[in-house]
Amino acid sequence: MREQETFHPYTDDEFDATTGEYELSERQALRRVPGLSTELTDITEVEYRQLRLERVVLVGVWTEGTQTDADNSLTELAALAETAGSQVLEGLIQRRHRPDPATYIGRGKVDDLGAVVLSTGADTIICDGELSPSQLRNLEQRTKVKVVDRTALILDIFAQHAKSKEGKAQVELAQLEYLLPRLRGWGETLSRQTGGSGRGGGAGGGVGLRGPGETKLETDRRRIRHRIARLRREIKSMATVRQTKRARRTRNAVPAVAIAGYTNAGKSSLLNRLTGAGVLVENALFATLDPTTRRATTSDGRLYTLSDTVGFVRHLPHQIVEAFRSTLEEVADADLVVHVVDGTHPDPEEQVRAVREVLAEVGADRLPELLVVNKTDATDEETMLRLKRLWPDAVFVSAHSGRGIDEMREAVERRLPRPAVEVRAVLPYDRGDLVARVHRQGEVLSTAHLPEGTLVHVRVNEGLAAELAPYRAGERLTSDERVGAGR
Repeated sequence: MREQETFHPYTDDEFDATTGEYELSERQALRRVPGLSTELTDITEVEYRQLRLERVVLVGVWTEGTQTDADNSLTELAALAETAGSQVLEGLIQRRHRPDPATYIGRGKVDDLGAVVLSTGADTIICDGELSPSQLRNLEQRTKVKVVDRTALILDIFAQHAKSKEGKAQVELAQLEYLLPRLRGWGETLSRQTGGSGRGGGAGGGVGLRGPGETKLETDRRRIRHRIARLRREIKSMATVRQTKRARRTRNAVPAVAIAGYTNAGKSSLLNRLTGAGVLVENALFATLDPTTRRATTSDGRLYTLSDTVGFVRHLPHQIVEAFRSTLEEVADADLVVHVVDGTHPDPEEQVRAVREVLAEVGADRLPELLVVNKTDATDEETMLRLKRLWPDAVFVSAHSGRGIDEMREAVERRLPRPAVEVRAVLPYDRGDLVARVHRQGEVLSTAHLPEGTLVHVRVNEGLAAELAPYRAGERLTSDERVGAGR
């Protein structure tokens, strides 16, 4: 394989001080990121042809941050590619002030990229960024293979993993919104496909070709716009059902806890540990997209809900955020956000920053947050000490082994909103329904059994307090009642 130029990182000051004459060619070289290849080994050529997946080369442009940040971003892109069913053959990074507006990487480096594609036998290039239609077209023309950007890759994973009707509609909406402005980039292909039988078989033009090709392009755009409008109506109607369920929980004063976090941080595993929800757990990115809400109870019997949400990732496509807005609003309406962090990730701080960025987009950044560092059973001691210094109020758990789950449950209960009204009431023994509701919806401070009924000292919401008003006890209790209430 052709040997790539070596790369030496520079500080920001050094980078700003140069104007191009300071070994610019070396600074802009493509640099391999080691350890990304997942190519199959020990397999015969015949078997390989039968099992062949898309063989991809990853390409990134490093514009800011450290070399480690750039490597982590491309490593995450490799994990996304594998989740989508591809084999990663090579990973390349170029250091630039900004991506090239025509070809993403420098024009001179496209030939080097083409040589890598040819030598590895790759059939797809995945770029670690969102490409414009012209960048996609130019790269495909010069490398002669399919080019996919990070946004299209994430949308493809979402399309594979969406199971519910709402999830499928949200993903399709995001894909169509991404595709619509890029139809022009594939206009030549559309012209060739719809050119009819006229002469002059040149791509995108010629007698009998130019008109039908453009007509097909406009027809596709119109159909996509109509489909987008229809999907938005469907999602809005499905969001109404979700809002109705949410309103019912609010009316019953049931506190809501939303589990949010980076993809593959272990959110579903924690939900299963806390509630036995039976949600799919898989060591893959975006394994679960459809939100799951389950009931849970505190140690003193109060009811609350736990909701698993779609995972986040750095540079999460805005089409996804918009399409899944109704789902993400489940987080914004919660009383507490349990923010799950992968303790084994090489850059957990960046994970936290990326998640908080998306939460801010849906208005959930103002909510109380409990930081939970998961996978501590696979985290080394040095990393644990560093994270404990960084986040002293965080809870450290392992959903796999169960370590720290009780501490997490207690931390969640302490942060749940307390009912606002304190009431003392003597409930007749034939009103067991009220006693049950008090235990389920309120915070029971003490109880005692008196001849005329059950004496309860509780904190409840205003609605339940109004129902307890006819049974309110006097502010002063007899000595016997005071003894009984302390039991």
